[in-house]
Amino acid sequence: MKIIMLSWEFPPRIVGGIAPHVHDISIALAAAGTEVHVITAEFGEAPAYEQMRPGLHVHRVHNPEHSNDFIHWVQQLNVFMLEKAQQLIEGRRPASGAWRDADGIIIHAHDWLSHFAAAHLKHQYHLPMVSTIHATEFGRNGKISTDIQKYISSVEWQLAFESWRVICCSDFMRNEIASALECPWDKMDVIPNGVNVANFTVNADAEQRAQFRSRFAADYERIVFFIGRMVREKGGDLLIDALAQVRTMYKDVRLVIGGGGKRDNLQDFARWLGVSEAVTFTGYLSDDDKRMMLACCDVACFPSRYEPFGIVALEAMAAQAPVIVSDTGGLKEIIRHNVDGLTFFSGDSTSLARMILKAIAEPDYNRSRAQTALQRVKELYNWPRISGITRAVYDRVWEEYRNSSW
Repeated sequence: MKIIMLSWEFPPRIVGGIAPHVHDISIALAAAGTEVHVITAEFGEAPAYEQMRPGLHVHRVHNPEHSNDFIHWVQQLNVFMLEKAQQLIEGRRPASGAWRDADGIIIHAHDWLSHFAAAHLKHQYHLPMVSTIHATEFGRNGKISTDIQKYISSVEWQLAFESWRVICCSDFMRNEIASALECPWDKMDVIPNGVNVANFTVNADAEQRAQFRSRFAADYERIVFFIGRMVREKGGDLLIDALAQVRTMYKDVRLVIGGGGKRDNLQDFARWLGVSEAVTFTGYLSDDDKRMMLACCDVACFPSRYEPFGIVALEAMAAQAPVIVSDTGGLKEIIRHNVDGLTFFSGDSTSLARMILKAIAEPDYNRSRAQTALQRVKELYNWPRISGITRAVYDRVWEEYRNSSW
């Protein structure tokens, strides 16, 4: 079977969670014998074409330089993605002219940004189309009000409508897509994200860890670590508010905030609360530094207000970091309170402060919860398992397609 996978981001272009997801699932599918062609935007010095693994081909198309706005840029990008996909499909057209006689070609679109090319291919070649919806415009904003929000939401609706099957990462997202995009419940498949545990295993001795920690905190300080985008939905402000409450009872706590983007509001908030001296903004962290920080921190905290899944929590679990998350979205499906980690009431900084104090006071329980979390990641969130479930969706779609009249 051949999968034409369309995604606006793919490493080394990483904007959000789509890029690492498409990267890892395509590698796992190829390793299991599925031929995957990823079509994405060019980026930096990355080659226009590369065969990353046997069976995995990456095609980077022209990245529009002149556009009126982001929406226009997306539409232009889809034209170039469409042209590349057409070349790939034309080269596989069966002699009989009937796609049902071929081994199978499925179009797989990731989020609304690749909808236009995917839907065109579906109708041009009468081939089945699958989509993965990673988040919705309604969920990101809590409402649909501006013209751009209305436009994006309408494209998301079209994406769900045109898809033979819709894949989402959590039961939370299944409910959201059904509500926000009117997608039938039985048209969706819930397939979680995954993580490669080996990528987050840190082989560093106590001296190396102490030396790394000293870059961010004093030896006596407990480190609460957060990494993510500096946007309201990720809840960085809640963590700073919780830190101010924690420090009324326990002073030796340092909050380390990793991630790029505009952080002026968070810095101003920390100064207003009088805790700026206890907050370190690292800016962009390399993958190596991110892994080491997860391995060295006393607790990794992800206080999102909105989180379709929460892959960063999986990464922390894989690194054996004690984890605190908000009980919202996909996070509450990953972390079982007091079993794999701790959860707090979403949006409640006081509840978060209590969980941070609990984690600091229970280092032995922290280690126990972290070990349980690691086993859960290995069993449920490994890519071979996830790619197998995904391939089963492809097989189902192709079998239904072959037996349909289109």
